[in-house]
Amino acid sequence: MSTEPIVLLVRADDIGSSQAANGACTAVFAHGIARSVEIMATCAWFPAAVKQLQAQPDYDVGVHLVLTSEWETIKWRPLSDAKSLVNEDGYFCASFGRSPHVPDAIAFCDLAWTVADVAKELRAQIELTRKHLPWVSHLSMHMGGLRSDRQFMAIIEMLAAEYDLAVDLTAHGFQRFPGFGAQSTALLPAEKTQALLENLATLTPGKWIFVDHPAYDTPEMRATHHIGYENVALDRQGVTDAWTDPQVRALIAQRKIRLTSYGDVKRGLVP
Repeated sequence: MSTEPIVLLVRADDIGSSQAANGACTAVFAHGIARSVEIMATCAWFPAAVKQLQAQPDYDVGVHLVLTSEWETIKWRPLSDAKSLVNEDGYFCASFGRSPHVPDAIAFCDLAWTVADVAKELRAQIELTRKHLPWVSHLSMHMGGLRSDRQFMAIIEMLAAEYDLAVDLTAHGFQRFPGFGAQSTALLPAEKTQALLENLATLTPGKWIFVDHPAYDTPEMRATHHIGYENVALDRQGVTDAWTDPQVRALIAQRKIRLTSYGDVKRGLVP
């Protein structure tokens, strides 16, 4: 029998994006299994998220770098004057690459973006976040970024090194844990909890990362959507329910699954 522990890093994305996300992202730490949260500095609910996180200084925080704005009914703009990063209305594009749901919409890859503007904007997001939450430990990229573009990725690596926010989970042996299975967004909240219980029960020793987007099913969240993802509020309520479910917490304790964070990894606290 393996003596290797089961280590699980549960990451809550998109605090700052909405009131519904702010409440849920803090609840899944205070009453659930999340140990790292990603904050979005360009969004309207960023100041409220800052206040909530300042009240929970043990919560590990990452700067969720934003260069896209995917929802149809709410849009985000740059913090800087980086004009090569926006569409004709001054908003971030909906995606990095062309979307099959909206094939005629301009994407980030269609812009004549410059290295200088990307670096300027991402630096502004990092510095605003660090101004209010100086303990941020790492960077992550909202919607993935242009992973195939060497210039783009070089900017991320440069800023991570400059601000001491580089945490390479792959290098530390972490693998993705599909906690809700392959069809996560198709599951109702109760089905999400059941899927998570089943997958936790069979989780093998090793280091795992589980990323999702907690939020509450509120009128605000029900008005947030895009083509191909219309059930956002119900889906994200399911994440919140599952991550705070007493049976899920009990199973993690029973199996001695160690919950960890990016900050723990960075400090060398994960074997």
